Amino acid sequence: MADLENEVEVPPFFLCPISLEIMKDPVTLSTGITYDRDSIENWLFSRKNNVCPVTKQVLADIDLIPNHTLRRLIQSWCTLNASSGVERYPTPRPPISKTEITKLLKDLNSPNHQMKGLTRLKSIVLESEKNKRLMESVGAADYLSNIITNINSGITSSSRDEALYILYHIQLSPTGLKTLGKTGGLFDALTCVMQRASSYEARAYAVMLLKSMFVVAEPMQVTSLSVKFFKELVNILTDQISEKATKATLKLLISVCPWGRNRIKAVEAGIVSVLIDALLDCSEKRVTELISMVLVQVCQAADGRAELLKHGGGLAVVSGMVFGVSPVASERAVRILYSVAMFSGSGRVLQEMIELGVVEKLVLVLQVDCGRKMKEKAREILKVHSRVWKKSHCVNYDILI
Repeated sequence: MADLENEVEVPPFFLCPISLEIMKDPVTLSTGITYDRDSIENWLFSRKNNVCPVTKQVLADIDLIPNHTLRRLIQSWCTLNASSGVERYPTPRPPISKTEITKLLKDLNSPNHQMKGLTRLKSIVLESEKNKRLMESVGAADYLSNIITNINSGITSSSRDEALYILYHIQLSPTGLKTLGKTGGLFDALTCVMQRASSYEARAYAVMLLKSMFVVAEPMQVTSLSVKFFKELVNILTDQISEKATKATLKLLISVCPWGRNRIKAVEAGIVSVLIDALLDCSEKRVTELISMVLVQVCQAADGRAELLKHGGGLAVVSGMVFGVSPVASERAVRILYSVAMFSGSGRVLQEMIELGVVEKLVLVLQVDCGRKMKEKAREILKVHSRVWKKSHCVNYDILI
């Protein structure tokens, strides 16, 4: 069509102000400006803008009103210019409405219609960003979370898995996630999904939804997490469900570990040995960086450092991250070594650090171009333990002056 538009004079008001192409499905904003539906939906929902592209007015109401008169004019013009190769655009299918979504959500309360309704809602949520926002605005999260939390109500696991899939893909706003977090029993229900679900996919979506929810969770919700919760996160990592699930689990651990006694709970759940084992086999840079951050946090607890030292490959793996993966992983590895050396630096541990080449790595940190804080931590470790390490051939203490 683009080449033809150069040959046939197109009325300017047929063109979308965003794409500058003939509108297939013209819709009008509350500002009175008409756009092609695909272009304005992308502007509003995918790119998350809240102003009219032309007038720059803030949109309190983002309802898109079909401009049927203009659409018919465009279709007639296309038909009149068919001899010039202009194709007539078909009449667009009406988009899903709030009323239709609300009816489908109410049908979920009927066991006979539940699975059919969930299947339709699944196709709707995957269709467009606009549909996701519509579903959130009519309270879909309440209906879906009700299915997930009613464990003993006769709801099938398939229905529960579908509801979880849809709820995750709505990609709720921060306000929506905060409201969802107040749903009674949802955290426990999602923990049960991580534990009992026969589907790896359901377990993955449970942890990914939890990761989003804890970003905006209340402090009391974060500090009241149980050891069981952390054990299920450890199982997700152990089972290696998917890289996406692994990253979500690690990000979730990073967000909750600093709160209350969560570091200790994570250690009790066995997180340290699982992370060390994961590092031994990991070749993906981002995953390694995330693991290193979790280890930074759990090694701030004495029990976490003890578990790291108890693992046969603990110190060696952490030392290997220094200049072995990325600048981010190197900095975090030095932070872990700092916690170990400064707060758990027994004679046996200090001797092991020499034998494993950890001390040489710390000296190297002082000699190469890297972050200031990283150098400061390496320097402090070497100074504090200079009496033990001064006889080592690998440490030139002149560089510490």
